[in-house]
Amino acid sequence: MDEQVNQKAEDVAANDFQEKVLNSDKPVLVDFWAEWCMPCLMMAPVLDDVAREMSDKVTVLKLNTESEGSREWAIKYDIRSIPNMKLFHKGEVVHEFIGFRPKEVFQQELEEALNKIA
Repeated sequence: MDEQVNQKAEDVAANDFQEKVLNSDKPVLVDFWAEWCMPCLMMAPVLDDVAREMSDKVTVLKLNTESEGSREWAIKYDIRSIPNMKLFHKGEVVHEFIGFRPKEVFQQELEEALNKIA
């Protein structure tokens, strides 16, 4: 139980993206963000809550688009606006969320997207 209490969205390095996102058996929500992006910073606690409360259904990871090697992933997945959260399942993007959302709205949208792939 303590592990779940402390759980939050984890950073993923560009060189771990293939393994932790594309090769995952579990759905993975990736937040493409940057430190200078205010809506991204506002979304961070929402994603931490989702990571904690929905850990049985989805893994939540964060990819800083400004960090080394991350730009290639941002280009590959056509990230033009951040925050941009993409839901991956079996190596493919199955849903996309762009922009800040309050926790209740985001959690409901994510649940609906997860139900479609279940």
